[in-house]
This record gives sequence, C-alpha cells and structure tokens, in this order.
Amino acid sequence: MTGSVETTSSSASELGLPAPEERRRLREAANLTHEQVAEAVGVTATTVRSWETGRTDPRGRNREAYAAFLTALAAPATAPEQADTTSDGPAGRASEAGTPRTAQTAQTAQTAQTAQTAQTAAADAPTAPAEASAEDSAGVPAAGPARGPAADFDALYDHAAPALARQTYLLTGRRTLALKAVERAFTRAWARWPEVATDPDPVGWVRAVAYDYALSPWHRFRRVHRRQDARPADPADRILLDAVLALPTRHRRTVMLYDGVGLDLPDTAAETEASTPTAGIRLVRAHADLAGRIPELAEVPPEKQSALLRDLFTTLRPAAPLDPRPAAAVRGGGERRVRLWSRGALGLTAVIATATGYTAVTAADHYEPPQAPGQSVSGVPPLSGPQQLTVRSRQLHDKLRADPEAGPARIAPKSE
Repeated sequence: MTGSVETTSSSASELGLPAPEERRRLREAANLTHEQVAEAVGVTATTVRSWETGRTDPRGRNREAYAAFLTALAAPATAPEQADTTSDGPAGRASEAGTPRTAQTAQTAQTAQTAQTAQTAAADAPTAPAEASAEDSAGVPAAGPARGPAADFDALYDHAAPALARQTYLLTGRRTLALKAVERAFTRAWARWPEVATDPDPVGWVRAVAYDYALSPWHRFRRVHRRQDARPADPADRILLDAVLALPTRHRRTVMLYDGVGLDLPDTAAETEASTPTAGIRLVRAHADLAGRIPELAEVPPEKQSALLRDLFTTLRPAAPLDPRPAAAVRGGGERRVRLWSRGALGLTAVIATATGYTAVTAADHYEPPQAPGQSVSGVPPLSGPQQLTVRSRQLHDKLRADPEAGPARIAPKSE
C-alpha cells in the first residue's frame, strides 16, 4: 500500500503542464470562465487565476485533474472534425443555437477524464493523506487531519514571507521596515488564525496587513525611519528602486499588486479599495511615470511593460539580504507579546480596583455643612489684654513717662 502511494505521488509531481499563458489561452478558446474551470477541477476560482498567472502551480491530485482538463481542451483544437456542423443532429442544433462545440466537447472529455483519474487514484491509494495533494486558494498546501494550527501557520509563513518581504522592500526602500511589516502581519494572522485559516486567500489577507503597515504615514515621525537605507549596488537596481519610490503611495501599491504579485485588474482594484476604472487609470499613469525614469522600460511597447516590470522586481538585489525570521520565532514572539499585554491589562485593572477600594473606604460617609460667617469657633482661647511689649516699645514707653505731662514745656526743646 505504501509503495502505491509513493508511485502515485511521484507520477503526479512529474506530470507536465503548459505555460501559464497557454493555460489561459486554452480556457478562453473554449469560452469557459474561471468558475467553470474551478468547478470542474474541484478548486476555487481564485486558485485557477493563480495557476493562469503563474503565481502558484497545482500539486497532487489537483495537478492531475488540471492537466487532464487542459489536455481535453487542447484535444478538440488539434483533432479533425468528426461530425458535420450543418447536420440536423444535436451537434448541429447546438452550433446553430450559439453554443461552441469546442466547449461542449472539452467539458464532456474533461468530465470523463477527471472521473477516470479519480477512480484510478482511489483504487491505487485509498488511504493516502489529504494533505499530500490538497491545495488551498493561495497555492499553499492545505492542512490535513494530522497537522495542527502551528504547522499550517509555519507552512503559510515559509511560502509567503520571502516574497512578501521583497514586495514591502520595494514599497518602502527600507529593509528594517519591510521585515517588521511582514512580521507584524504574520503575528496578527497568528492571533486571528481561525479567521485567516478559513479565508479563501490567506496570503492576500496577510499581504493587505503588511502593505497597510509598511505604507503607514506615521513612520515618517519615527527617528529610525527618517534615514534612507543603503542603496542597491547595481545601478539598474538603484534606478528601479528610486523610480518606484517616486510614485504616489496608491500608484506604488497598484503597480506592485498588478505587476509584482500578478493579480488581475479587478482583484487589484478590490485590494486597493478602488473601482476597476480607477485602478486602471492609476496603473496607466504609474507605467508612464516609470517609463520616464527607467530607460529599458521606455524601449518596450506598453503591452509588454508589465512582464518587464515583473522581471525587474524579481531580479532586484537589495544592499542587505531580506531574510525573515523563522516561523517559530515569529509565532513565539507574537504569543509573548500577547501575554505581556494581558499581564499589563490585568495589572492596570488591579491598580484601578485598589485605588477605587481605598477611596471608598477613606471617603466621608456623611455631609458636614460649612461654618457660618461670624460664628465663634470653639476650642480656641480668646485673645484678651494688652500684648507683651517689645524692647523698642518698652524704650518708647519709658521715654514718654520721663517727659513732662502737660504745658508748653512738653514741646519746647531743652537746653542740655
């Protein structure tokens, strides 16, 4: 049984697929939508878009089903016509009704092929674990019954953190800020892991948080972020980084999502919280600004600028390596931070409760009216009789007693 499982897995990993552009061409030639392809293969529409843009590749049974589906789409294009389209049969009536025969043939063939593949895989490896072949919407292997939340988080981190660090570096031009943004995003994802684990696009969830933190305008007030990092050693990389940083923040984020990540225009508009026409206008203006600053971008036609920008973003080498910390360290740091905040909140609550209790004990429990004006205050001895004379007052008193008491001689000067 173990040998059959290993054989099935190896054959699935060695199964070839056409290029992402060819996958999209075959689907469009058959007039199929992403939702129809996703329903036929057994994944989500977001996963199909990721496969067609080249961001991710299918694995395991999804790879087998997708390869069989593409083979069924390519077969009618090369095989000769087997039935007359002008006949009065069902095929002729379907063609006259406006339904493409290629799509009908492809759907029938891929349904039969997918069913046959599933039956063969089930017969060969009935006890194969689900995590060996399942894939979520972001291209990350899905968690199986034997994997816990920590293992799922580590798999998501190892898959998305390196690329996300490069993207945030291109958005900010600062290595420390880029790594901190990625770590902050994954720390928040771990704190809200039940929500992130059930999200259709967990990589997009983390990416949105990292972009928001990296592009926050409050970083300009921090002393550590006022100085620019060392520029890349390659002059072409310096020109590219300076050109991207010269764009407005919204244009910079739109270019990174569309050209760097590979999202289509509606998904880019949704992630930037803008309408699709607005995102298109931002993209056109950003390409014009970049073409004015990057010589090699100005030499290619507009329809090839996105592909060139993606190659430039991928090959850019920062002055210092962008190595995110291990997933276990990020997860443990987030847990320690949560514990510290919890203890701080409990300590502050205890201080407030203690102060409130002390105030309640020592506060007056009855009303004491103020003393009315003019009322004598008891307990204070009254001040009666003459005051005790000072030395100077006593000398003046003795002098007055020695002088005559009456008559003009009192004020007449004496002759000594």
